[in-house]
Amino acid sequence: MSDRFAPSKIVCVGRNYRAHAKELGNEVPSEPLLFLKPPSALIAHGDAIVLPRESARVEHEGELAVVIGKRARRVRPEDVAEFIAGYTVANDVTARDLQRKDVQFTRGKGFDTFCPVGPSIVRARPSPDASITVKVNGAVRQHGFLRDMVFSIDVLVAFISDVMTLEPGDLILTGTPEGVGPLVHGDTVEVSIDSVGTLTNTVRTEA
Repeated sequence: MSDRFAPSKIVCVGRNYRAHAKELGNEVPSEPLLFLKPPSALIAHGDAIVLPRESARVEHEGELAVVIGKRARRVRPEDVAEFIAGYTVANDVTARDLQRKDVQFTRGKGFDTFCPVGPSIVRARPSPDASITVKVNGAVRQHGFLRDMVFSIDVLVAFISDVMTLEPGDLILTGTPEGVGPLVHGDTVEVSIDSVGTLTNTVRTEA
């Protein structure tokens, strides 16, 4: 999918599931916690996640991604739907050791291949009861429901559009449920969201 559109930015939301915030020892934020991934991190369904030599602990974070359909600036929550082109599956791959070391997220979240997205974009918004599941080598690591988000899709898009203009093709990653864990060379990681699809990527060490 990365070959078919080029987002100007990838906006991510941290700690948007209470249980995930708790498992990392963090408080749930009082307003959306935003960070960015560079477009150079984007890879498609079937591509390999590359473990950088700078990190000893790279983890998966399965997420629902929102694809922006038209320019959005200071959008009201009740109007958000008309600015969304569709939804897809994402993996907010994270070098957890570097994230903890640096405090801010840029390096730990920004390596090449650290934003797998796909396999396709669906137009219909998934139900809040849709589940999100991450499997590594067939074993379930993460499982939750979209209804568990602290801040809803409409709130997130409106909030972000108050900070920065969203352009067509931009991606918003909406947060991950609990159960994040390590990836190692040879793993296959699958992120599945009901009615949206399953994103599959292999994992290899950097040559």
